[in-house]
Amino acid sequence: MHLHSYRLKNYRRLRDVSIELASDISIFVGSNNSGKTSATQAIIMFLSGAKDKFTLFDFSSYTWKQLNELEAADPAEDTLAELPKISLDLWFEVEAADLYLVMPILPSSAWEGNMVGMRIELAARSPSELLQRFRQRKAAAVEKANALPNGPGDYKPWPKSLTDYLEKELHNEYEFRYSVLDRTRFGPTLIEEAGYEPAALAAESSGAAVLRSLIRVDCLNAQRHLADPASHSEGGAGRSEDLSRRLSRFYQRNLDQREEDHTALRALFNSEVGLNDHLKDVFKGTLERIATLGYPGLNNPRLEIKSALNPASIMSQDAKIHYILGDGDDASRLPDSYNGLGFKNLIYMVVEILDLHEKWKAEEEKRAPLHLIFIEEPEAHLHAQLQQVFIRNVLSLVEEKGETAFASQIVVTTHSPHILYERGFAPIRYFRRHAESEQTTQVLNLSSFQAGDAPKDRDFLQRYLKLTHCDLFFADAAILVEGNVERLLLPLMIEREAPTLRSACLCILEVSGAFGHRFKELIEFLGITTLIVTDIDSVTAKPTPEPENKDSEEEELEFEIPGDAADEPAKKRYGKACLPSVDGAETSNQTLITWLPRKRLIAELLVAEDADKAADIVGSEPAKVFVAYQVATNVSWAGATSSVCGRTLEEAFGLENAEWCQSEDHKSVGLKLRNAPSDVAALASGLHKRVGGKHFDKTKFALEVMASGVGGWVTPRYIREGLVWLAGQVALEVVQETEAVAGAADAVDIIEAAAE
Repeated sequence: MHLHSYRLKNYRRLRDVSIELASDISIFVGSNNSGKTSATQAIIMFLSGAKDKFTLFDFSSYTWKQLNELEAADPAEDTLAELPKISLDLWFEVEAADLYLVMPILPSSAWEGNMVGMRIELAARSPSELLQRFRQRKAAAVEKANALPNGPGDYKPWPKSLTDYLEKELHNEYEFRYSVLDRTRFGPTLIEEAGYEPAALAAESSGAAVLRSLIRVDCLNAQRHLADPASHSEGGAGRSEDLSRRLSRFYQRNLDQREEDHTALRALFNSEVGLNDHLKDVFKGTLERIATLGYPGLNNPRLEIKSALNPASIMSQDAKIHYILGDGDDASRLPDSYNGLGFKNLIYMVVEILDLHEKWKAEEEKRAPLHLIFIEEPEAHLHAQLQQVFIRNVLSLVEEKGETAFASQIVVTTHSPHILYERGFAPIRYFRRHAESEQTTQVLNLSSFQAGDAPKDRDFLQRYLKLTHCDLFFADAAILVEGNVERLLLPLMIEREAPTLRSACLCILEVSGAFGHRFKELIEFLGITTLIVTDIDSVTAKPTPEPENKDSEEEELEFEIPGDAADEPAKKRYGKACLPSVDGAETSNQTLITWLPRKRLIAELLVAEDADKAADIVGSEPAKVFVAYQVATNVSWAGATSSVCGRTLEEAFGLENAEWCQSEDHKSVGLKLRNAPSDVAALASGLHKRVGGKHFDKTKFALEVMASGVGGWVTPRYIREGLVWLAGQVALEVVQETEAVAGAADAVDIIEAAAE
């Protein structure tokens, strides 16, 4: 048995999300404030059975507007009013042998299948009575305020609005409701049929008790407060947890105390005798001095100081962790506080997980069959390799050997790409922020990305992302670049052309034009605003390859173009690199051919409008994709100006920085031609041959440009335009997010003016 999925409605920014969990481990990822913590806290709060832990601010912001609309509506319609509620659907996958464990939530005696569900709602006891009480209290308060000397003035008595009323009275007006879900009334994605009303839970015990009998939830919070307990810094000793003390508690609760181990007891006895003799000797003078003050007196008992080495509490009182350096008699032992926070955090997490697991097992006949453990940000203080070791082996801590009826599931929330890619796509649940009229979040299941036995690009993307350790899942926007040169120079160009992007979380991925299109489905699946910086890659193309010529220095390129019909396979094309100005030239860049702007001829690419180069990501508005490649630019050289286009970044850079690149001072960049070109066309041809030559070092070119700083040269036009576009998109999304926050905050006050 395991928790297959859960659906959460109207909880904070999780307006309506369905989160499917793996049977062993799931990983929640996403940028900050995307709802990962809310997705864990919601389950914990519902399973606590304590409605007083909820506040009005746990309701999604759009529901506040609904409440204000209900207040403004005709009171005669209050009997039909429906007030917002927070709901949690839990779906369990159950084996036939474990059916007895879920008997209280079976929808009927004729139930078949392997999925059972339960719904928990925080809902109004009686919407009409709630509204009636609110209106009466508001009317009474307004009447009393109006009766004040000189009138109420600016004073607005409580309750100013329905939201104001519920801020205070939510716990009295709302209650938990538990119901059983019938899988046959839900579609493949667990969306219920229109008009379906689940049956109330019919059980002898309360709904909270039934829920606790099915699942236990524990959370290892991100704020573990591990620090040096001797620290006197702010927030140090007061908030820190001494690792030795934590292990002592674990010893007391879970480990065998061995009170009948007489070998250990004899050792403690001998130690106690020696310690008593020592205490008697050192306190002798002190006790004699006390006697001179009239104590103990004639009939009073005398004082004696003895040790109390209690075997049951020896670990908690007198044992300390030490770190051992070296072996044998020469080993050095350092106290707990002398080791780094990384190892402390690792040891703490392991002990905490073991402790939670043992407490679950110790419940015996009351033990829930499922134990769900949330672990927040395990990467704290751990270096990359240790993060991967932890996530690789954490499941071994909660293995249930030989107990098929009981199972543990782990959910990890993280911002670490090292943890993320250790497990691949399957366990990833991506939380994507979405802002239109209000803040919301969408949760995407990466196990469904290109699912099936023959995924087109999934395996390639998993390997690529694992090797590069990119931070795509935590980014505000992504930039796909052609190669190493663009990756090295882009930060400098961002600083020059779009400095506002330095405040955004950007992921720069080196994918090349040949593979960039393979990221198309992933980018669209994740809904991340993306700028593609690629080369126009002009070639003289034909359908068949040329006969092999060993004397030719030009490499023949092989690429594909789409078939003439939608169901026709791609066709092979062959060609050699050429200047974009060559008549009939085509592009070999698969990104430009199959993604954006979906054009093959260089002539078409050069006249493409910005609208052709951009596309909306459907379902993830306002996220967009934009492609930037070399365009015709006015270049001045030898007293003349002509419009030319480079084939690659290096060529475009050399053309748009002609004087700078051809000067003797910048010869090391590698673009200075041996003979000064006579005109712009000669300059373009010379740069094309230089960059395409076997001896041109692209990485050296990028490093030399970097070494020159940000002054003296200009960013190629196509990159500049792409960065300006991206800065505008990121700013737009920030504005929309800000407006959504402001709209949510203002929703509570919308109706106050009408109340005057």
